Amino acid sequence: MVARGEIARFWSLESLHMVSSDGGTESSALVDDNGSEEDFSYEELCQANPRYLQPGGEQLAINELISDGSVVYAEALWDHVTMDDQELGFKAGDVIQVLEASNKDWWWGRNEDKEAWFPASFVRLRVNQEELLENTSHPHGEEQEEEASKARHKHPESQQQMRTNVIQEIMNTERVYIKHLKDICEGYIRQCRKHTGMFTVAQLATIFGNIEDIYKFQRKFLKDLEKQYNKEEPHLSEIGSCFLQHQEGFAIYSEYCNNHPGACVELSNLMKQGKYRHFFEACRLLQQMIDIALDGFLLTPVQKICKYPLQLAELLKYTTQEHSDYSNIKAAYEAMKNVACLINERKRKLESIDKIARWQVSIVGWEGLDILDRSSELIHSGELTKITRQGKSQQRIFFLFDHQLVSCKKDLLRRDMLYYKGRMDMDEVELVDVEDGRDKDWNLSMRNAFKLVSRTTDEVHLFCAKKQEDKARWLQAYADERRRVQEDQQMGMEIPENQKKLAMLNAQKAGHGKSKGYSSCPAAPPHQSLPPLHQRHVTVPTSVPQQQVFALAEPKRKPSLFWHTFHKLTPFRK
Repeated sequence: MVARGEIARFWSLESLHMVSSDGGTESSALVDDNGSEEDFSYEELCQANPRYLQPGGEQLAINELISDGSVVYAEALWDHVTMDDQELGFKAGDVIQVLEASNKDWWWGRNEDKEAWFPASFVRLRVNQEELLENTSHPHGEEQEEEASKARHKHPESQQQMRTNVIQEIMNTERVYIKHLKDICEGYIRQCRKHTGMFTVAQLATIFGNIEDIYKFQRKFLKDLEKQYNKEEPHLSEIGSCFLQHQEGFAIYSEYCNNHPGACVELSNLMKQGKYRHFFEACRLLQQMIDIALDGFLLTPVQKICKYPLQLAELLKYTTQEHSDYSNIKAAYEAMKNVACLINERKRKLESIDKIARWQVSIVGWEGLDILDRSSELIHSGELTKITRQGKSQQRIFFLFDHQLVSCKKDLLRRDMLYYKGRMDMDEVELVDVEDGRDKDWNLSMRNAFKLVSRTTDEVHLFCAKKQEDKARWLQAYADERRRVQEDQQMGMEIPENQKKLAMLNAQKAGHGKSKGYSSCPAAPPHQSLPPLHQRHVTVPTSVPQQQVFALAEPKRKPSLFWHTFHKLTPFRK
């Protein structure tokens, strides 16, 4: 688990220098024509901006601003859901006033009418503090937006300065990010490969994933950004086209984000041994990297891909419709939201395939291809009565996955035991609603019925639900299945074959032993209890919230109730 203070430190060092109203800082790294950046030493970066890279300095700087009477605002990067009255709950995008930041992990702030602690790693300091302060005196809602819009048109110089601030933040954070990627590749990976006795090729692939490919991609992206950046008049910069040009390339982050949980586990296991802790610290010192542990550095790509939509949303806010880059920025914002959505969907599906694999292993007498060969998500399940042409009824439990409908039969004695009875290709059938009453084709009286008709053979399958509500759920589930299949095709959503095989292999191994059941998110690590920072403050929270790194994506689909009752339908033994 990444130390919260270290992540907070990283986020603050990226954005703190933008708080000042003068609008700019010097570049920390530049990219040449070959896509590689000029080398700047750690000392040079610190001298260029004393508050910028010195560990711990950002908290002191924020408190200095607050003590001087300045109002400091931060924007929530992720949702923070809490049941603790001592903690401040908020959603991604909410604005929080920072009242005290002396502690590296937890800051004290105000959100609406409440003051409480909140995790520093969940927020980023806003670029344009002054503009937000001006707007706080206006009424909320549409009137506030109208007033803010009028004010910006009355003061074009202020509008230009605000856009300059956002542009410069994007450029500066991109340059610092490139330096972090370079440090990881040259400071860690290169050294690890020299010590074959300590690391296998598989271990390095697990820990670092495809971060070298990300580094290569980001250098090209930054090179194009630099070409579009107007140094003399930053507010005139037209960077929207860069995001649009490279939007497909950002999909490379999906593999890294999916691999990251495994990387944390592998790295955590190695860190239990002193020689690995000393080795990684030596790598950091040799590369003159800032005081962040390796797990903190490895989290930066996950954070970065989530930060782009926030930056573009803020840039769009200060880009007038008359600006030559307005349409491209608007399109870039939507594109990067879609990238985050795609990554979120892939992550969700990867988590789903492990459960599906374990489900298949629990089914007695499974035949044919693995369910994961074609499917990656359970959409609906429930009992239906299947009617044959001869008028015979069969009570079955059906599981609707994307592309497939699987039927199973309960054991007469052990009701939690399921036997495989067959499956149907949903790509080859069409659902037909059947009205209550006598059906002419089947010469049977129907109630709560529907048919699945083959498009190629005209074969018909008749099903009856117990209640009208159950039938309505199945009709909706069929529509959802078709829609999701289409969305996956449009998004290019495919689960790699090796991950499918690994999921089945793990499920088969677990099936031979005792059931481990399903666990939710791992428990948070113990957090050091700290004394109060101020007499009016309560004790710093002792819990560490679970970070939600994909909160920028579109709203998540509602989880199926099937998995909550899974243990009742499968033969797990304790």
